[in-house]
Amino acid sequence: MTREFLASNIVLIGVQAGAVALPRAGSIPLLERLAERLRNPWWAAVPLASIALVVWAINFQSGTADVLTWVALICIPPLAAAALGWTMHGGRPWLAPLAAVLFLLAWQARESLVGEGAATLLSGLSCVTLGVLLVAVAPHGWLKVGIVLMAVCDAILIGAETLQPAATVLNGAAPPAELPQLQRALFGHAVIGYGDFFIAGVFGALLAAEGRRQGRIALLTFALSLSFDLLFLVLDTLPATVPVATALLLSEWAQRRGGLRPGVTRARGRASQAP
Repeated sequence: MTREFLASNIVLIGVQAGAVALPRAGSIPLLERLAERLRNPWWAAVPLASIALVVWAINFQSGTADVLTWVALICIPPLAAAALGWTMHGGRPWLAPLAAVLFLLAWQARESLVGEGAATLLSGLSCVTLGVLLVAVAPHGWLKVGIVLMAVCDAILIGAETLQPAATVLNGAAPPAELPQLQRALFGHAVIGYGDFFIAGVFGALLAAEGRRQGRIALLTFALSLSFDLLFLVLDTLPATVPVATALLLSEWAQRRGGLRPGVTRARGRASQAP
């Protein structure tokens, strides 16, 4: 594990922890009204499906990676704009156009750390919005189960070396005109899967909806990721969903024991790869 990889990886898990800290509750009144009609326990299966079905689909038909690349390219910028404007703490409508600036940087400076950082921020911010949307329509208890199952599935797929081939195909898929690859986050010498930001955004949105202290738990998530990533000394690929699920389990245990009291808010494979 080189210093360059370590520095790159710290940035990526920092953005992942940020996706835990940023979502806010009750940010879109129209969404709250629509959620009443769309609420269904089956939405809680989305985290698990987002990894299991994607890996299966890419391994079965590699062309799926190209479809997902286009979906990411089209959907991530507006989702990031929604985060800057409404769904994150500190979001303001006048900040939403900054997503276009980030996209231009990700496109025009794609081979520099500035461009890679802009693309990474777009992905992280989009997952803040996705987390808020999913928490609005899924029962919280079942969604927590879904997060844990996603991490378990991620670890099993990596252990069985089933995820790595799919991740390689997905990470290599590129849109035309040298447009940015937003289906994964690459920064320097490390790469993290979009699903690893997604699980963090869902976790953060759950904390926000329950009035929990996101900052503390985001720091816990970051610390767990740093500790977990010591395994890069002996492994090339790790399931970055595991620290997030572990933070969820620890925070639930601590709250039940009285160690973490609900706060008050003002009405959320990575497969990091060593070089």
